[in-house]
Amino acid sequence: MNVNKVWSLAGALALGLLSGGAAYAQDEGGGDSADKPANQGSVKPMPAEIMPRTPQSLLLDIKNTGAHLVAVGDRGAILVSNDGKNWAQVDVPVRAALTAVAFADPQHGWAVGHDATVVATSDGGRSWKLQNFQPELEKPLLGVLALDAQHVLAVGAYGLMMETKDGGASWNAVDTHGFNDEELHLNSIAKLNNGDLFIAGEQGLLAVSTDAGATWKKEDSPYEGSYFGVLPHGEKGALIYGLRGNVYLSDDARAGRWSKLETGTVASMFGGAAVPGDGEVLVGLNGLVMLVSGKGQPTLVQAPAGTPLSGVLPYGNDLLLAVGESGVQAIKLDNPLQ
Repeated sequence: MNVNKVWSLAGALALGLLSGGAAYAQDEGGGDSADKPANQGSVKPMPAEIMPRTPQSLLLDIKNTGAHLVAVGDRGAILVSNDGKNWAQVDVPVRAALTAVAFADPQHGWAVGHDATVVATSDGGRSWKLQNFQPELEKPLLGVLALDAQHVLAVGAYGLMMETKDGGASWNAVDTHGFNDEELHLNSIAKLNNGDLFIAGEQGLLAVSTDAGATWKKEDSPYEGSYFGVLPHGEKGALIYGLRGNVYLSDDARAGRWSKLETGTVASMFGGAAVPGDGEVLVGLNGLVMLVSGKGQPTLVQAPAGTPLSGVLPYGNDLLLAVGESGVQAIKLDNPLQ
């Protein structure tokens, strides 16, 4: 598998894909500028194409809104489903690859991706509006966190962080030099169960905010390689994961005491989700699925297609829905999720 595909599935897109992730046409200068999303310059985005095989094509993230399932992926694809079996592609006003999606509630959600793209929905994913589009930056957004229907944070390549406090009417860049002078890729952002915000990124970068993102503090890392994701664990802990099967667990992420899990694999983990109870599920290279118990005991499962996976969510007590190179996959588990 080529390196570019691995990085795209990890959410941290390879440099070779930065200029190819969006399809657009030049704006000749006509039209009403008031209709443009924030920060859109002279490049006019093209809408995503509705294609019959999109559910079997490259998808990068999946979420359960509480009312519907929503998956996002290559060339601006957004799919919705009520049952995890039948998926419908909806109209999206941009053709940039979408890398992550998050919902504040069943109605209000945001998807982010290449060209610093942000699209938003206020009807549970049925329709989407373009809120930000900056291809001139040549920086993809790789992760998004919706704190509520007004306050959303997005992170991405080369230290890019963007924030809205008005539901997306305006998006502003956030200065990350206080914890990221080298402008490393910020691959994932999550809210821990104690309310702390946590970022995981390139070259072992970890950062925490205790004030809803107003300020950030760089944390000591147990690993110098790249992390692709972070998940809440327990009351105030976190699970971080990334390259070559490296997974670390802490019961107190602020304290910086991390335990390395003996995963039994060198496959990189690209996506994950919390499972009912106190555990996590991770997915990654070659269709590998890793179930982590609340005590940090990993169990490995192989997805039938054997192709790279980049996002996952529990669906029922013995079923996972995963997305990746082969689109949406249902993975039946031998034992119920705990």
